[in-house]
Amino acid sequence: MLFVFWIGAPLAATAADEHATVNRIHESIVAHQYEKAARYKVTIPNTTVSYEMLSIPAGEFLMGSTHKANEEPTHRVRVDAFWMQAHEVTWDEYRLFMFQKDKDPSVDAVSTPTRPYMEMSFGMGINGYPAISMTQHAANKYAEWLSAKTGEFYRLPTEAEWEYACRGGGDDPTPLGDYAWYAANSKSKYQQVATRKPNAWGLFDMLGNVMEWTLDGYAPYNAAAQTNPWVRPTGPYPHAVRGGSWNDPADMVRCTSRVASDASWKEQDPQLPKSIWYMTDAQWLGFRLVRPARVPAAEEMYRYWNSGVEHDEQ
Repeated sequence: MLFVFWIGAPLAATAADEHATVNRIHESIVAHQYEKAARYKVTIPNTTVSYEMLSIPAGEFLMGSTHKANEEPTHRVRVDAFWMQAHEVTWDEYRLFMFQKDKDPSVDAVSTPTRPYMEMSFGMGINGYPAISMTQHAANKYAEWLSAKTGEFYRLPTEAEWEYACRGGGDDPTPLGDYAWYAANSKSKYQQVATRKPNAWGLFDMLGNVMEWTLDGYAPYNAAAQTNPWVRPTGPYPHAVRGGSWNDPADMVRCTSRVASDASWKEQDPQLPKSIWYMTDAQWLGFRLVRPARVPAAEEMYRYWNSGVEHDEQ
């Protein structure tokens, strides 16, 4: 059984219900396809909140490094073209999903978070600051909600897409402090997005500020060359998290650095059972979304938005 949580009380829904919802969203997206510029802005319907998307060209790169064991072996990867959000999803965007008030038929069937038991920015700032402490499930459902709202398909980036975009056609940018908020300059908190320099492809905060969810389950690398790899999660943990954060030393704030998510990230969650939406102990964890150049089939969308959650906990 797949459990869907609405604001208020949890309601059980079948996988068939979710498939039907995804099919409706897919039909809407396919019906509204049109050419996009290399760089464009989206205003979330019925709001004044916007975000920017940047085109990332298809290409091939050597993924991983010899820096740490979990970044080996290096291997050749090719990724298709996609757009990526210019910066991490902010509270301005994410709170529209957390506290949805408008009755929008296009999103009514998409599960949205239960109300948090605490103030989730932990006093570090809201306007223009990155949203934090959500589970990968919550990030996936935000992608589904945003897709329904805008008529564009969004999902989390794969590990390969994330690293490729982070590299920006080259290596880690230097000096690090010009591009990233990390332990040496963050003043022990996250900072407003897009206040450091962007990388060569115009992406802000790929390194530092908050770590970012990817779509992948965390697993050892395969040495073989791959095209568009995705390690589909088989359970709620572990998933692959990238980029380092405001709380990390320089050694962790690299394009190849990867971390496995863990249940301890919600250890102090006051909700019983633990919330599928929030990770109260991960105040350095956020995400950004991608829009692939190719619209996938509805079944693919379902797998992306429900990865690793055929369970009652995430």
